[in-house]
Amino acid sequence: MSPRSAGIAIPTLCFHEKLEPHGGCRLCIVEVTVKNWSRLVVSCVYPAEPGLVVKTRSEKIDRIRKTILELLLAHAPDSPVLKDLAKEYGAKRDRFPAETSFCIHCGLCVRYCAEVVGKHAVGFIDRGIHREIAFLPEIALTECPPCKACFPLCPTSFAQAAFVLLEAQSIR
Repeated sequence: MSPRSAGIAIPTLCFHEKLEPHGGCRLCIVEVTVKNWSRLVVSCVYPAEPGLVVKTRSEKIDRIRKTILELLLAHAPDSPVLKDLAKEYGAKRDRFPAETSFCIHCGLCVRYCAEVVGKHAVGFIDRGIHREIAFLPEIALTECPPCKACFPLCPTSFAQAAFVLLEAQSIR
């Protein structure tokens, strides 16, 4: 049974019921205790086990989620999803310098295209702080127009904007 089906609210930006758990957004962080030993984990990829005690909200957890949200808001300050979560956790939109890329690297578009649609038209490029999501023109320009399944999944609308830009560049 998942936390959602049990009525337990744990925020996430990278979860989708058709996808394998990813843990990319880190918002689903919880504190688990096993045999008097506690640690913070990403709940969507941490396996349940007998005797596991899980705290989904605490001052510490909320503080971490707030910081994560503030970092994400530096990239996508106008995302309605982020604004709602920021309000709930008291996150400030301008705590970190703006890095307006609009993509928060949740990976929903990449994973949905690969795992559900099976087209691999969008992918991660580079690593670390240089990691980006990009449409692969040779696939995306033919496969994406009739599909666009990843567009409504994106919490920032970056996927749609990036594809529109790709289309515009290919027309030139």
